[in-house]
Amino acid sequence: MTSSASAPVWIDNAASKRYRFHDDHPFHPIRLQLTEDLLTACDALKPEQMIPASSKSIEKTIRRIHRSDYLQIVKELSAAAPPRSAIEQAARYGFETDGDTPYFPGMHEAAAAVVGGSLAAAEAVMSGRAPHALHLGGGLHHAFPDRSSGFCIYNDAAAAISWIQERYGAKVLYIDTDVHHGDGVQWCFYSDPDVFTFSIHETGKFLFPGTGFANERGVSSGYGTCLNVPVEPYTEDESWLDCFSESLSLLMRSFKPDVIVSQHGCDAHAFDPLAHIHCSMRIYREMPKRIHRLAHEWTGGRWIALGGGGYDHWNVVPRAWGLLWLEMSDHPLLRTIDAAADGGQLPPDWAARVASDRRPAELPRTWLDDPAAWTPMPRRSEIAARNREVLEIALQHLG
Repeated sequence: MTSSASAPVWIDNAASKRYRFHDDHPFHPIRLQLTEDLLTACDALKPEQMIPASSKSIEKTIRRIHRSDYLQIVKELSAAAPPRSAIEQAARYGFETDGDTPYFPGMHEAAAAVVGGSLAAAEAVMSGRAPHALHLGGGLHHAFPDRSSGFCIYNDAAAAISWIQERYGAKVLYIDTDVHHGDGVQWCFYSDPDVFTFSIHETGKFLFPGTGFANERGVSSGYGTCLNVPVEPYTEDESWLDCFSESLSLLMRSFKPDVIVSQHGCDAHAFDPLAHIHCSMRIYREMPKRIHRLAHEWTGGRWIALGGGGYDHWNVVPRAWGLLWLEMSDHPLLRTIDAAADGGQLPPDWAARVASDRRPAELPRTWLDDPAAWTPMPRRSEIAARNREVLEIALQHLG
């Protein structure tokens, strides 16, 4: 494993944009296009920074995570006219036409392309071609070996981690910042002492998938290499970042990873319609900054970042993912944003090039929010105190 290269790479999301359930589904690829357009408008994303998704070893790697019968049913349901036998079994494998993860024509090819993008990111970093790589089309962390779940068909994050282990024998730290617990990745490596899974999320007491509690710490030889920090609904920036930073610093010293794989769902924002956390864009500036610093401190800079959830497509996702890329690429615009009293101005009309009748009448004008302008959150101190109690329980096994 080397890290001699200095320029991060962006994995071309063209193939991942085929991962599309239907126009009214919250998991929509317009998020990818809007992010790319915002970064292009800022002169922060250039063609020479992009590399294509991998076309090698995709199915072989998928089979390391997913059962053969599941892979077969995904392929059958991907047909324009699936066989009746496949349709009759669809619900057993997590596919329901009126559910979270409906099957659609070409879904095997689309989901495999997502895996290919995450494998390309892993290969770029582990080979030394780049210190960091970003694949925003990835981060489908809910898929299980035998079923789809929560908009996720193939678990590209788990596949990339498995590939890294097989090819390099590396110790992998997986960081999940999605508001929903990173359950699929956790259970794939729950007994593996060489993969540490860390997830900060809204507590499963109130939110899908209903897991990710502080007592989930791994089993057998993997005990102690799983950390969950479930926070209370309406958690705000300070409490979220305190929990995140303290956990990350402690587990780094305990685990000493060779590489970081991070999932950057951006649905813990106050505007997101599918959760109850009340954070601002500040956490999406700070979390990548802290991961970046620790990557250079502990892993020789090796950092693979993936996308994930985020369902306010216009107001939140482009800014959050844009800030992630600006941090990974150490773009000078970040210093302007950090120094700006107004949160840093966005390019005017940056979203105008995306044709959509769903574009809001008003879009954010700054990179960062002004939470002081929001209605104050009741029970702020009680929520922060409860999060501190849970954090202390979660960290007990790390010493």
